[in-house]
Amino acid sequence: MRSALFLAPFDELADPRLVADLAVEAEDAGWDGFFLWDHVSWRPPVRELADPWVSLAATAATSRIRLGPMVTPLARRRPVKVARETATLDRLSDGRLTLGVGLGDDRFGEEWSRTGEQLDAKERAHMLDESLDVLRQAWSGEPVHLIGTHVVVDGVRFLPRPVQRPGVPVWVAGFPGKAAPLRRAARHDGFVPVNLQHPDQLARIAASLRELRGDEAGDIAAVLPRDIDPAPYETAGATWWLVELGPGTTPDGVREVIHRSF
Repeated sequence: MRSALFLAPFDELADPRLVADLAVEAEDAGWDGFFLWDHVSWRPPVRELADPWVSLAATAATSRIRLGPMVTPLARRRPVKVARETATLDRLSDGRLTLGVGLGDDRFGEEWSRTGEQLDAKERAHMLDESLDVLRQAWSGEPVHLIGTHVVVDGVRFLPRPVQRPGVPVWVAGFPGKAAPLRRAARHDGFVPVNLQHPDQLARIAASLRELRGDEAGDIAAVLPRDIDPAPYETAGATWWLVELGPGTTPDGVREVIHRSF
């Protein structure tokens, strides 16, 4: 099982230069990944938020660890812009980008309701699937043809392609017990269970993904608080352990996790 930091770039950590330095420090300490939350707003007392894509570009100064937004709610992003951003960031990092995607939620920062975004979860799911279709086509290097309900791309070609082939790995986020995110994840490369509570949940997820994919389950990323032992989750089928460092985390708090013994 590989290990990663899962960092909210808020307040003190909203400085992309500091975040880049922490990514280098994590790589030097032996971590395998460095992932950033993707939000435009958060509830008080958080006041400052960094753009994750710009911050991730700064973290590409590393040489080995995987990088990515975890997770990007594609329904509030233009998929043609994400197609360019993902290809550029994958090339900048020499093929180390992982794209986490999900529906997003208005509960934490009202970043949907207060900015005029789509509030209906079913509509956001349709938008997510159409956007993922655009990305897969765009990463192929061939012209993209998609006339959807929410997205229109009529013969646009996106070059240069990402370094990774056939494209950037996509991890889909979803709540344990929900069938639709698992089906979506089975069509892509990995699954990120949201609010995971017990290793048994992860074991059921792994079994469902194996059944849906007809082979191995793909990547499963267990997002856990810093004080939770990841070993039972690895036994249950997790391939990644993401240490959650949420709102209120200080730079010293990140460094404490980076340098603790595995």
